Amino acid sequence: MGKSNAEEMQFWTKSEFEQFIAAVADKPVSYTAFMTLYYTGMRVGELCALTPADVDLDNATITINKTFQRINGRDVIWPPKTPKSNRVVTIPQTLVECLREYISKCYEIQTTDRLFPHTKSFLNHEMIRGCQKSGVKKIRVHDLRHSHASLLVEMGCQPLLIADRLGHEKIQTTLNTYSHLYPNKQAEIAKQLENVINGTVPDGSQMGSVANL
Repeated sequence: MGKSNAEEMQFWTKSEFEQFIAAVADKPVSYTAFMTLYYTGMRVGELCALTPADVDLDNATITINKTFQRINGRDVIWPPKTPKSNRVVTIPQTLVECLREYISKCYEIQTTDRLFPHTKSFLNHEMIRGCQKSGVKKIRVHDLRHSHASLLVEMGCQPLLIADRLGHEKIQTTLNTYSHLYPNKQAEIAKQLENVINGTVPDGSQMGSVANL
């Protein structure tokens, strides 16, 4: 991601997302799609290519191995963006139950059918509707991916884990894109180093939270 694109990046906090998602709960497809985007960080094309066979509710994972595009009115399924884009993403139990309920209501859906048989245009429309209804600031659908990354940074996840989860080919992409989200983490490192110097922390073995950066 170039510098100009990074500067344009926006994201929602968890509270902003919760306001938004409540506003689109009247449409199960929109609710489930946005829940999946926010809590996995997958790309929009990856979401639109998902099939029931990709979702393992028992093991709480989603396999991402393809992407969807609509080209000249034709629906096309492509291989993923990069080799690293082939990945298995673990999901929280709340999303498991959300997907379980949604899939149960999809009439006669087959294992190879698209779970979300819509396009980015539909999701853009629903994003605008949800923003207007909830009053949260307008962001792009793709910015839900950045919102997920921001949430992971706030949780203290390692950049390498974030890169794997997002399907980045190189960890440098993750660092370049989200380095501005880490200033508080740098302050945390300095504080823990001071604790070591002053003897508050006996040795590096207890600096577990620093290892999470």
